[in-house]
Amino acid sequence: MDKVHLRTRVAERRAAYQREQLRRRVPLVLTSEGDTFYNGPLQTSANDLVGEPVSPGVAEGKVRVVLDLRDAQLQPGEILVCPATDPAWTPLFLMAGGLVMEVGGLVTHGSVVAREYGIPAVVGVADATQHLKSGQRVRVDGTRGRVTILGDITADNS
Repeated sequence: MDKVHLRTRVAERRAAYQREQLRRRVPLVLTSEGDTFYNGPLQTSANDLVGEPVSPGVAEGKVRVVLDLRDAQLQPGEILVCPATDPAWTPLFLMAGGLVMEVGGLVTHGSVVAREYGIPAVVGVADATQHLKSGQRVRVDGTRGRVTILGDITADNS
């Protein structure tokens, strides 16, 4: 390959990278045809959020919204609510009573680890980190794919 060809290729890849850096949201679903869907069903009632059931069981507890792993202050039994997880998040699963993620599927990291640890999990809950607030009481039904808001934020949500 000549230098001119490589420089052109590098410039194209840099431009693509810069376009991707402008994305504000990750698609909820990507199809094999390249279609993207950013929104899923949000609610079936005033207190229910829906998503994909990926780890069976039911857990009730206080929500802990974690946007940045470095700021996580998850307490034992709390429901971990986050955009997504990767292997660095695995230690949090030892304390989580349940998991709610905005993106994910049956074989994504959070889903697999939740099943391994026996933690009820619902993923693909659009804008979960916006709808749920740390300290709220919720029920995570990982069998049906429902997150039910049970109560308001409590005063002791340290």
